[in-house]
Formats: sequence, C-alpha cells, structure tokens
Amino acid sequence: MKSVISLLIILTVCEINSHGNVLKLIKFELFMSKEQLIVLEKISEKLSDLIYLNGIIATELIKITENTATIRRGEEFLDKTSCPSEHYELNEKIIKTLKKYAKKPGDLAGLEKHVLKHIE
Repeated sequence: MKSVISLLIILTVCEINSHGNVLKLIKFELFMSKEQLIVLEKISEKLSDLIYLNGIIATELIKITENTATIRRGEEFLDKTSCPSEHYELNEKIIKTLKKYAKKPGDLAGLEKHVLKHIE
C-alpha cells in the first residue's frame, strides 16, 4: 500500500518599508491531516532514537580509539598528549547534542554519567 503525504502550503508575501529598504517576509502555513501528523510524530520519534544510538556509537568509538592508542604506545603516550582532554570535550559536545533531541530530560542521565566518568 502506497502512502502519500501531501501538504498544502500557502505563501503570504508582505512588504515592509524600513528606511527606504523593502523587506519581504514569506509566511508558510502548513495544513496536515491528523493521520499525517501521526506519521510525522512517528518519524520524529525514530529520528530521536537514531540520534541517541549514534551518540552512543560516537562516544564508544572515542573510547576505543583511546584504548587502542594506550595498548599500542603505552600509558605514558596519553599522559604526554592532549588527546584525553580533547576526547572529553568531544564527549561533552556529543552529550549536549543528545540533550537537544532527547525525548525526556532524564533520558541521558545514565549515559552522561557513564561517558564522562571515563576521564575522571
């Protein structure tokens, strides 16, 4: 069965004069059926889940990279480089991004604690 989502888009163009300059504002109005809104909500939920999973993968890959460098070059190598602090900053940015798309504020508490404790 083929499902097609059609949207009615109404464009309203307004001109505003400001100190001799003309600004044009375009207003988009989207009209969707209840079924279309449900589909959009499901897509949004799935994208949120994928962002979460990608965040986990990203933070674990950073840790794997650190562990591999330690195995190959020894603990002293990591002590001499800025990699651990840079990795910590990357992990903080990943967690911050995940917080933007979390379904609920507390969804990341365990992951945040797990990921950011690696460096502590």
